[in-house]
Amino acid sequence: MRRPSPFVVFVASAFGWMLALTVLWTQISPWTSYPVGVLSSVALEQGAPMWVREVRLSPGVMDVDTRVAIPVPSAGGRKAEVTIDVNPGRYAYGLPIFLALLLAARGPRRSLRGVVGYLALLPAQAFSLSMYALMQVVLAAQVDARLLRIAQWQLEALVYGYQVGSLVVPTLAPILVWLWLDRQFVAKVVVPAWKPSAPCASTADSP
Repeated sequence: MRRPSPFVVFVASAFGWMLALTVLWTQISPWTSYPVGVLSSVALEQGAPMWVREVRLSPGVMDVDTRVAIPVPSAGGRKAEVTIDVNPGRYAYGLPIFLALLLAARGPRRSLRGVVGYLALLPAQAFSLSMYALMQVVLAAQVDARLLRIAQWQLEALVYGYQVGSLVVPTLAPILVWLWLDRQFVAKVVVPAWKPSAPCASTADSP
């Protein structure tokens, strides 16, 4: 019986590790994602002070008190400031993806590279979380640039940033970090598996 190629073994192992680590991650995410909340809270308070009044953080929950006031129809037209609740682990699921690829590659110094990868993922995850929080403020203000006190192009940039942060960064970042940390394995196993076969040389010359 023919043995499976190293690439097939890697893919099957990565899939198995991903399932197991995702289950584990759902249990410990409030703690592993806490640094993401710390970075995001600093970014929100320092980067959007015209919107964010204060960010309160605890494992699994980030409360954002804003300065954005919206009319309350049932209160006679009076306005209320928006407060949103965010889960810091919402876009941190790239961690089990990265660790699954790292463990499936079975390279040396996996513990050290795991720590490096975890730290490298934090800024990307904080970006996604911050964009999500800002987008919730935008939606609460019914995408009204006047209520938000920003220009239309700034509103469009926020919407674009949210799309990138929610659809692209969470899954692309862990793969890119793994490719960077496991370059030798990628060059030895992954690249040859995807490289197209060389065309066969002609066996006879033209007369």
